[in-house]
This record gives sequence, C-alpha cells and structure tokens, in this order.
Amino acid sequence: MDILIIGGTRNIGHFLTHALLNAGHRVTVLNRGMTQDDLPEEIERLRADRTDPFQLERELIGREFDVVVDNAIYKGAEADTIIRLLEGRTGHYIFLSTGQVYLVREGLERPFHETDYEGRVMPAPKPATYAYEEWLYGVDKRAVEDAMAKAWHERQFPFTSLRLPMVNSQRDHFLRFWSYVLRLKDGGPILVPETPDYPLRHIYSGDVVKAIQLCIQRGAGQGEAYNISQDETTSLDEFLAIAGEYVGATPHLMRFRRQLLDANGFLPDCSPFSERWMSELTNERSKAELGMVYTPLREYLGAIIAAYEENPPREPVGYRRRHAEVQFAAQNEPAI
Repeated sequence: MDILIIGGTRNIGHFLTHALLNAGHRVTVLNRGMTQDDLPEEIERLRADRTDPFQLERELIGREFDVVVDNAIYKGAEADTIIRLLEGRTGHYIFLSTGQVYLVREGLERPFHETDYEGRVMPAPKPATYAYEEWLYGVDKRAVEDAMAKAWHERQFPFTSLRLPMVNSQRDHFLRFWSYVLRLKDGGPILVPETPDYPLRHIYSGDVVKAIQLCIQRGAGQGEAYNISQDETTSLDEFLAIAGEYVGATPHLMRFRRQLLDANGFLPDCSPFSERWMSELTNERSKAELGMVYTPLREYLGAIIAAYEENPPREPVGYRRRHAEVQFAAQNEPAI
C-alpha cells in the first residue's frame, strides 16, 4: 500500500514508519522537517506546517494514498482542511485522538467507554492555567472528532479515530516515565499530590502501532472510534513498584497537599501521572472489532527501562530542581 504519515517522527511515527516499511508498504512522511530524525532514506519526504492550509495544499494537491495516518491533528479547522484535501483521494484516514475527549465531559465516571462520548462539555477553567490548557486540548480534539463524524455521515469520509490515554514509550520526548525512573534511581522521595489519586491505565507505544497496523490490514473501523488502552489498571504506587523492580529500587512516595506542591512549583514535573487529566479507558471494543492483543504492563515497562539503560535520554527540565524536592520533603510534614 501507499501510505502517508503526517507528523510524529519523534515517537509513535518513528516506530510506525519502520513497522510499515518492514511490512512492505511505500511510506511518505509529511512534517515540518525541523526535528532531526533517523528514518530510512527511501522514505519520501513532504515538508509543510500542517496548521497552514496553504502549505498543506501545496504538498498534497493531486496526491492519492491508500491510507493516511495522522499523528498531529489537534483542531477542528485542521480537520476541515484535511477532509477537503483527502476526500476521494484516500481509502482510509486514521488519526490519533485522546482520552481527554471524555475528561471534558460532564457527569462521567471512570473508566470511560466509547459510548460515553456524547454529552455536555464542562465549562472552561480559568484561562492561562494548566487546567485550562488540558481542557482546551480535549475540547479541540472533540472538534476534530465531530468534523470527522459529520464527514462520515454526510459523505462517507473513511476515518477511524484511535483514542489514547497516556502513552509510555522509549521515545517519549516529554520524558515523563524517565523522570520517575531518575527519581527511583537516586533513591530520594517522590513527591505526589494527596489528591486526586486516580488509577492509571496507560498504553504502550508499540500497541498504538499495532492498532494502526490492524486498522490498515483489515480496513476495519471506518466511521468509528476506539479506545486503545492496556489491560491493567494500577495505582501509582503499584506502577512505580514494578518499575522499581527493574532498576533495583523501592519507591519512596511522599504525599503532600496539592496546593503546597503547586505553590512550590513542583507540579506536574515531580509526578506527571498524578493529574486528573490522566484518562482511564476500557479496551473491550478494540479487542472484539480490531483484534487487539495488548502487551502486559510489566513486560513493556521492562522493555522501556532496558532501552533507557542502553541509551539514556537527556535530563528532563523538571529534574533540575530535584535538590529542592528533596529539601522540601525533609522540611514538610506529609499529608498522609
């Protein structure tokens, strides 16, 4: 097949490109070309800022692809543009959405099912805050999904939406899991907000690639949305205990009032998986309709940590204040 991948050469797109090439597909990558990558030379490169409709049209006009995989669509206007450019020119358009489409809904309880999508969206939090940015991300992704669903119902535009929770990966450029591994390795306290203490149900990047491949191979899920999420639901304590086994360390979690951690500028860096914007998704539908089989949590955490040991990532910006975290823990009484 002739497949176009839009964006994402740093993480999931990197793994997906190699997987599709190994499966014998012809792959074209469209991105801004601003980040150096190590993708094979035989890949065709298209250069455009996908938020600029004129640049996107310049590169895609007259082109046809059997499948398009979009790693980098975030707003409703971008959906309108890509539908206009690809309508009648692709057999399947697959894009990465997010579990935050549920988190901005009113009245939902975890875990979230695909059928929980429809309903009233909560009011916006205070502007220029972390909560507002996360809320806006979910609302903008809903605008993308709504535009795709409308195009499907009106003109059978062949989209599939894959809704993802937090993605754990060897190439996560936000270095979230790596930041925990560093804290485990140094043996000091891991500062965690007292609330909320939601269960974790993440996804491995390799399983995201697997879901995309299954959609391509089977032509499945057109006009549909699927939660792509690991089988296991764990607490943060359990999650870090598994990671600690691989690095030979016992996690030392200390819980403090969220307001106090915020006031000292530690969140979200000190514990990025402790935010209410971590979604918890069911995965039964993806198993039944796509044939997904998920990698066990313990197995993929071991694979990620082994990759870290072989090629350590850069130090996260938030880890540079590690001394202040340790000092804070010594001087303040935990909430629990």
